[in-house]
Formats: sequence, C-alpha cells, structure tokens
Amino acid sequence: MTPLRLRLLLRAPLVLALLFFVAVFAWQLARRPTGERPARLSPIAALGAEADPAFERALAPRDFEFPRDHGPHPTFQTEWWYFTGHLANDVGRRFGFELTFFRRALAHDAPGGKSAWAARDVYMAHFALTDEARGRFVAAERFERGALDLADSRAEPWSVWVGPWSAESRGAAFLPLVLRAATERAGLELELAPSERIVPHGDRGLSRKGSEAGNASYYYSVPRIAARGTFALDGETHAVRGEAWLDREWSTSALEPGVVGWDWFALTLDDGRALMLYRLRRADGSGAPASAGTWIERDGTRRELALADFELETLATWRSPHTGAEYPSRWRVRVPSTGVDLELAPWVADQELALAFPYWEGACDVLASGERVGRVGRAYVELVGYAPVASDSASRAAR
Repeated sequence: MTPLRLRLLLRAPLVLALLFFVAVFAWQLARRPTGERPARLSPIAALGAEADPAFERALAPRDFEFPRDHGPHPTFQTEWWYFTGHLANDVGRRFGFELTFFRRALAHDAPGGKSAWAARDVYMAHFALTDEARGRFVAAERFERGALDLADSRAEPWSVWVGPWSAESRGAAFLPLVLRAATERAGLELELAPSERIVPHGDRGLSRKGSEAGNASYYYSVPRIAARGTFALDGETHAVRGEAWLDREWSTSALEPGVVGWDWFALTLDDGRALMLYRLRRADGSGAPASAGTWIERDGTRRELALADFELETLATWRSPHTGAEYPSRWRVRVPSTGVDLELAPWVADQELALAFPYWEGACDVLASGERVGRVGRAYVELVGYAPVASDSASRAAR
C-alpha cells in the first residue's frame, strides 16, 4: 500500500472534535467518485456515546492551572480551542472570523510499532470568514493525524496546528498569540493581545451537559481579546482591528441521551459586559435541564445562569440551499435578573459551514429589543443539529 493510499484511508473528518465516524468517512473518501461529497454525519451521537473507560471524565470542579490547561489533555478523549471574532478595516467595513482546532484521541495509549505514520490523535480545523458589506461567507476544513508533525498541540510554548493552519504564542506566556489560516479564496493572520480575563464556566470550570456523573466538560473562555492583523477574501486584503473570543473545552462523552443539538451564544456588549449561553435541545425543541450560561460584569465578576434564568425566542428562520436545514435566524434573548432584553440579528443569513458535519456559526449584531437600528453589541452564534445527516445505521456503524 502506498503512503498516499494509506493517508487517504486514515485521514478522517470530525466536527466539534468528534471522531466516532472515522471509519465510515474514510471508507467513503477511498471509494467515492471524484467530485462527490461523502454523506454528512452527526456530531451529536459521538458526544453522547458511551464513555470509553480508558479515558478520564469531567467529574468534579477544577482549579485551572495555566499555562498547563491551555495545552492538550491527553487523558481526555475530546478537546478544542475555539476562536471567533469581529473585525473592521480603517473605514469601518466589518468582517467576522472563526478559526477552531479540535483534537480527538483514537486510543488511550501511544500507538505500537515503529511506523512514523502511527497516530494516537486525529486533528481537525475549521476556518470561516464573513464579509458583511458584500454578503459573503466562506468556510473550509482540514484533517491531519497527530504524526509526522502534520498536526499537534503543546502547552509550553503554547501552540496548536493542523497543517499550515495554526495558533501560536509569541513567547512564554499564552498571550499574545498569532492565528494563521489560508485557502485559495481567503486568508487570516491576527495577533491577539495579552488579556488577564479568563472566565471559568459552571462550577469552577465543571460545565454540566447532563444529569449523570461525567456528562460534563471542563470549560473556560477568554472574552474580549484585542486583535489586529490582515483579512483577505477573493483578492482583497484589509488591515483590520477588533476583538476575539476564545472558548476552551475538554471532555469524554459529555452529552446525555435525548439531546439532539445545541444553540450557543457569545455576546459582548458595548457597555463592557458579556454573556455566554448554551441551550441543549431535545427532539421536541425544548431546552434540556443542563442548559446554562454565564453573565460577566465589567470588572470580570461572573454569575452562573441555569435554564430557568434566561429565555431564548426565535424571531425568524432561514433555510439553507446547501443542506436544506432550517435554522433560527434572529433571536430575542432575555435574562430578567440582569435586565437584559436584546435581539440578535445575523450579519449574513448564510453562515452555514456546509462541511462534513454541517452547522451554522456566524457573526451577529446585538440590538436593544424592538429596535431595528442602534447596535448595542456584537455576538457569535453556533447552531448544531439542524442539518440532515446520515442514517442512524451509518452512525452506529461508525462507532
């Protein structure tokens, strides 16, 4: 077997760090006709699958230790580094970006044998850019094994990379760091400035995703990171400045049965406050009890929010021409205890990453509820579990 053939067979996609579908997708890649996309698969089954007992689970609150916890956690099966943000050029033209890196362990132990191709982990990265003025959105993905320096992650000095796409600290500290990614159509190089505001979510970083022990992740964010650099799309290059948001999470089999998707919101308000919410959706559209959020005051103090503490109302929908999925496309967000009553409006309706595992994630404006003008902040929103995917039998075969 040639190295190229071997690489095609072993390279498998994952979305949101989920690789239970490696075997099925690799089989499709090796056998599909040229130009034909493989069947899209669901990430939900993987996060809710029975935990591999060889891996550690998120069971108790954690005192984060940095820089160690910025780096990889090989005793857990899944983790990600999730960068999103809002940028503008010198005349106020606005752009959004997403650059995310995912690690999924295929086995608890290092691979045996002497082959340099052998890998314990598989990595995926997603890269997406939004151009509000021209209504454009582009997205791409990369997959590599954690071998031959094709992809990896390190704590000191901190870095993560998947092929030529990377995030890398400038020095011994985590921040400042540099993000780099490029495709034939698009490119991004950003420097993120130092920030001391690290926000743990849940109970000292233990973010519950279900009622059973282990249905949880370790989760923190770094909101409002000043960013500057270059943004390129379709032959145009812009010097840009703005803000980024980092979400950092690791777990082993986090979701409980009955969850079919989630809606995630990260809001930064112009008055200095911020809000993170996630609603775990059941099949009937209701929120699962573990849905939660964090309210962040100007001074960085936080308040944890339970499902009963916030309200999410869908005000409009959009149907994807790529997958046929119908997504919420405008929202009203209420947090009565904080006085928050806001609306979120996407910059561009079509910000769907129609990739191996499709989902919608995009830049939005935050408006005072009921107003059509007068932005009071910015947001990124992620919607997972709306697009049609492969059959249940295919999902089971991939486990």
